[in-house]
Amino acid sequence: MSDKQPQPAAPVPAATIMMLRPARDGTANLEVFMVVRHHQIDFASGALVFPGGKADENDFDTALLPYLTGADEDANMRAIQVCAIREAFEECGILLARPQGSEQLVDAARLEQLEPYREQLNSGAVGILEFLEREQLNLGCDTLVHFAHWITPDMMPKRFDTHFYLARTPSGQRAINDGHETTDAVWLGPQAALDQEMAGTATIIFPTRMNLGKLAETDSVTAALDRFAGEAVVTVLPEIGKDADGTPCLHIPAEAGYIQVTEPLKRVANVAKSK
Repeated sequence: MSDKQPQPAAPVPAATIMMLRPARDGTANLEVFMVVRHHQIDFASGALVFPGGKADENDFDTALLPYLTGADEDANMRAIQVCAIREAFEECGILLARPQGSEQLVDAARLEQLEPYREQLNSGAVGILEFLEREQLNLGCDTLVHFAHWITPDMMPKRFDTHFYLARTPSGQRAINDGHETTDAVWLGPQAALDQEMAGTATIIFPTRMNLGKLAETDSVTAALDRFAGEAVVTVLPEIGKDADGTPCLHIPAEAGYIQVTEPLKRVANVAKSK
């Protein structure tokens, strides 16, 4: 019998987008768009999360370069930016793209015309390059602010290498959940979302909770975008250990700047379903 320990699953490149808008209560406070993951999904089922998903092979296509504005020079990060914008369109109907030759993001009327592409992109019937070529659009990678980078712990059966981005919701565009991977959608203040989790009326997984906590430290969309555009992103790969009381927990680096540095292991159980 072999004494070798099984190798951790390789983390899959992924992107998550935190769409922001001013609160609708007349204040300058911000709200973030969140969706409830379908209970049949095998990762974070039933949880309140930000839109996002795995990078598609087509997101790495270098033929996309003429259709990207302000893209990262690193090829892998550029693909993750494409993934973030594509997933935002597929999952919530927000499209961070401009008609070629325009400085303005697509308006509500144009977005309505493009609506059928959400399902076509999601199903793979149309690739992102074909979509941009057909509609003569450029993805607005320059609208994204890199906010966080989390890698799923080694012991999890499903692992993701996920970059989180902030973006201002374009004027006139309205977010709507896709009805496939998600069952509901809501705009929430970051602290309101945390309060729901504390009250037991929402399920929020550890990375989402930490990123909500950091976002809650800002009081407007502009303040959030300005602050985090100027802050370095520290990669978070939680590691198993124990807290001061000897309770098994996950540790994350203090320099990442989150509201806590440990999480009891019992709170992260069953986040991913093994198959």
